[in-house]
Parts: sequence; structure tokens; C-alpha cells
Amino acid sequence: MIAEQPFLPLEPKYPDKGFSIKVVGLGGTGSQVARGACLFLGAAGTDSRIVLLDGDAFEPANAARMFFSRPGNKAAVLSEDLQPFLAGSRVTLLAAGEFITAENMPRWIVPGDVVFLCVDNHATRKLVSDFCAGRGGHSAPQDITLISGGNDGIETAADGEARRGTYGNVQVYLRRNGEDVTPDLCKFHPEIQTPRDHLPTDKGCSEMMDSVPQLVFANLLVASVMLNTFFLLVCGALAYHEIAFDLAEGLCRPVSTHKGPSEPYAL
Repeated sequence: MIAEQPFLPLEPKYPDKGFSIKVVGLGGTGSQVARGACLFLGAAGTDSRIVLLDGDAFEPANAARMFFSRPGNKAAVLSEDLQPFLAGSRVTLLAAGEFITAENMPRWIVPGDVVFLCVDNHATRKLVSDFCAGRGGHSAPQDITLISGGNDGIETAADGEARRGTYGNVQVYLRRNGEDVTPDLCKFHPEIQTPRDHLPTDKGCSEMMDSVPQLVFANLLVASVMLNTFFLLVCGALAYHEIAFDLAEGLCRPVSTHKGPSEPYAL
């Protein structure tokens, strides 16, 4: 029971050099993650850098679950929208209007980064996870924090399973001093290890929005859990590497895939 849990104060521990944040994918989830990260870091008083990455454009048809002031590249428009709220803060906000690819990843994802991976396809999740793990001919970053989140849509899956669009999960892949601290995204997820979808040219979650408007609530919860995960890392108090939720069941809890940490995870 919640009432039986000991009270443990959460005290953020901000690094002297600040944070280097990359938000990859700025749809219904990523745009909310970007807003929350700017709000949190803008008030933290640390020298931080946030880069927004997305090659997609916002269109009025997406307005049911995304807040953008005008049509245009999502990274560029969202950066414009958020800049006024960062005036006077020590946060630098940059926009990169391109999809993450094998070619540009070494330029955008560098050691020490906190990467919020907010994409709607497993192919990109595998691409980024493999890069951070040093697979595919790349040298693995010595230190990296990868927080990946996503949710189902309402559909009938290839295996015949009906999905309600209420389930989602967040994974945390940590490397410290050249060693894996938590499992990479593929370790316990064969759907990511062997994706059936493709890189962002194919139909994804946003295209389902016309017939699945309730996805907005799943997007909001994924974004909230991703940001909460980051906050717990900043406090040195993260005790899980994956957490799953189902809106219809009123559930949000850690997933047990291996022995938990002897001490909480931290940045």
C-alpha cells in the first residue's frame, strides 16, 4: 500500500556542467516531453542544452493531440513556441529538422547525453539502441542515458491480438564508464530486436489518430512517465529500468525482467 511506503525526500542533484538533452521525435509524446523538459530545466538554474529533432511537419490534421502554433517542421515550430518561456533562463534550445538516421546519429547523440526517444516505430528504437550499445560498427558511448517511450494504438495486431490503445511502456538504457548498467531496448523486446515496421517513411502512430482520438491520453501518460523517470534519475532515486501502464486497467508499474539494482540508478 502507498501509505506503508517510507517517506524518502527527492532532492535533484544538478551536474555542474548542466544537461545535454536530445528529444528525438516530436509528435503527441515528444512535443509534451520537450515542453516538460524546458519547464523543469528552465527553473533549475543550470546551464543546459536541449536539441529537438524531427524531420516531420505539423499539419492541422494532427491538432487533436499536438500543440503547435502553426504548420511547419515540428522541431522548428516547437522551438519557436518554447523560446519565449526560456527567456532569462540558462537553457539553450535548438531545432534540428531532420529524422535520426545511421548517418547523422554520431553527430546528434554523443557521450553524456540524455536522449528522450519518442518515436512511433520499432525500427528507429532498434537503430538508436544499437548505436548506444555499440552495435552496427559504431563505438558505444562511454556514458549515455536513453529513455524510450511509446504506446499502442487501437488495432488488431499481426498475431490477431486486439489492442485498445491504452497500453504503453517506458524503457531506460543506461551506460556508465563503458558498461551497460541496464538492458538495452532490444534485450527483452523481440518486437524491437526484429522490427516489422520501417524508418519514418511508413505509416505510424500519428496516422492512426484520425480513427483513434483517445491516443492523446496515452501520449500524455507516456510523456509524464518519461519525464518522471528523468526526474528520479536526477534525484539518484530510480529503481526500475522499465515501467508499463494500461489506462483502461488503471495500472502503472515497473516490469521485472532481471534482478533490480542494489542502489537506485542515477545520472
